[in-house]
Amino acid sequence: MAAPWRICRGRSGGVTGVIHTVWTGRTGRPGVGTEGVCEQVTAGPGEVLVPVRRVHSTVRPQLNSALIRYRNRFLYPTPRICCCRIHSDVKLKDPFSLAHKDLKNLYEDIKKELLVSKEELKALCDYYFDGKGKALRPMIVVLMARACNIHSNREGDLLPGQRSIAMISEMIHTASLVHDDVIDGADTRRGKTTINEVWGERKAILAGDFILSAASMALARIGNNAVVSVLSQVVEDLVRGEFMQLGSKENENERFKHYLEKTFKKTASLIANSCKAVSILVNSDPEVHEIAYQYGKNVGIAFQLVDDVLDFTSCANRLGKPSAADLKLGLATGPVLFACQQFPELHAMIMRRFGSDGDVDRAWRYVLQSDGVEQTNYLAQRYCQEAIRQISRLQPSAERDALIRLTELVLSRDK
Repeated sequence: MAAPWRICRGRSGGVTGVIHTVWTGRTGRPGVGTEGVCEQVTAGPGEVLVPVRRVHSTVRPQLNSALIRYRNRFLYPTPRICCCRIHSDVKLKDPFSLAHKDLKNLYEDIKKELLVSKEELKALCDYYFDGKGKALRPMIVVLMARACNIHSNREGDLLPGQRSIAMISEMIHTASLVHDDVIDGADTRRGKTTINEVWGERKAILAGDFILSAASMALARIGNNAVVSVLSQVVEDLVRGEFMQLGSKENENERFKHYLEKTFKKTASLIANSCKAVSILVNSDPEVHEIAYQYGKNVGIAFQLVDDVLDFTSCANRLGKPSAADLKLGLATGPVLFACQQFPELHAMIMRRFGSDGDVDRAWRYVLQSDGVEQTNYLAQRYCQEAIRQISRLQPSAERDALIRLTELVLSRDK
């Protein structure tokens, strides 16, 4: 069933510009009928999505094409987006193969940035840079850089600074994982024992700090003040997002807004600002910068929404971490917040962070008995559609099409 939404205005613009889906069912209004319609518009600055009352329907939502037309001038015509299919091209480019050449020596180059004489510190820093990660963030950055280069009437090859940004994005991401594992007390990451379990929490914190400092030095060498400012915002967002995760909201609508804002800061900000940074190096047009930023933001939020779903639907050996990990940490993610609409008793569990005996098991059952997983997936689709709408404003290129294809991979991943 489609998720019902309304706009909730807020001061922060962290999750602005997202798709606002209006679902109307069994209204009895003239011209609407009893089975409902689905319209898509774009939320304005400072607006986020929050759930409202449930409405049931028996038909698949259809998009009103008149409402999805972008009202400002186009940089390039936006193709029509269908609700049931993310893109209609017969064959889109594979993002992994297109980015392979630029990412081939990525981890070796990162290790050079982390070159230190102390053996133990080097072992800690190199631990996650073993080439076995998804490298999703640098791949998006590389493809965005190439797409922006072509859009700016340059050759598609990366500028040295653009590749540095791809490397820096992976370094910041990995440093945040090291620190997150300490905060969460995690014992596995990417299918292997965490740094804090192998070397202890103190050394893990220092290793994360060192990776972050090396990323900062690499960023300074790019020599562009605007890029430094944009990527420095990522570090601030990561810290603020972690603090947001430690709290919750009693009001249901505020709680969902809080969750999306936290998701942006902890996950999407890095992708959004990295995409914006590579566009700054090749194009002075603020609209191009905004396109890159909006694509990264929407894909990043969708990625985390799917990740939150997988915590309920994927077994631990596929995730590389224990399932139900979020519930055990006291976190109420999208599937839980949606499930509250059907199981109000979840509200009390959320406020006590699933701390009473049996809370985790009961919450798990309630989520799986509800349509919380389905609605979270549906919301992820909406974010991916907005990402497509944004990136489609750039001139056609293999890299642009690969970024469109990437949204499908984000939605279909199982680990």
